[in-house]
Amino acid sequence: MKFSFSHYAFLGFGLFFWNCSSGPEQNGDLPYLGNKHTENVLEIDPVSLDTLQKVDTVYHKIAPFSFFNQNGEVVTNKEVEGKVYVADFFFTSCPTICPVMKKQMLRVYEEFQHDPDFRILSHSIDPTYDTVALLKDYSLRLGVEDDATWHFLTGDQEQIFEIGQTSYLTTAMKDKNEPGGLLHSGAFVLIDREGHIRGVYDGTKEQQVDRLIADIPKLLNQNDAL
Repeated sequence: MKFSFSHYAFLGFGLFFWNCSSGPEQNGDLPYLGNKHTENVLEIDPVSLDTLQKVDTVYHKIAPFSFFNQNGEVVTNKEVEGKVYVADFFFTSCPTICPVMKKQMLRVYEEFQHDPDFRILSHSIDPTYDTVALLKDYSLRLGVEDDATWHFLTGDQEQIFEIGQTSYLTTAMKDKNEPGGLLHSGAFVLIDREGHIRGVYDGTKEQQVDRLIADIPKLLNQNDAL
């Protein structure tokens, strides 16, 4: 199987960005990834009733979205609210990294498909070709029987590109030099119960996906305070 240089270039850049921005893990906890900022928050002291000012850290969060899954159902943020999930970007006719990614994501699905607090969101970046019916057939051929756990999403292409690039901070775009005229990275993005990015993994590499499988329970077994 042939992989184009630009797939590796974009993926390498993305993983470099995450490694540089996330900082070390502490006490086994997963880092919060992406841009963050601080804001002043006013609180009332319950004893003195004085107004107190404190500084809170606000972490990058996945923006609101609305797409259709392989059953023609509307899937929004409500579907993953309070849940841990993994997101990626693909298209069914992709001849390069997608078959490898889906083989690896199938491992994630098989490990956590019976956990009611876990989901997978796979976004097609070729919605014209990847219709609801085609995504349904594709999911069944992969062996995805529990389609409540793994959603294959389609919708407006520009909205998919936008959420890929600005929310999940990964590559999803048109590129006439790529097979199918589309380009995306092989990133699997791990999101916590509050919509924060907590890990990014190379979905084309078995060892990276092993690490993802080991990290998911860290989020499933804790209640995020943020």
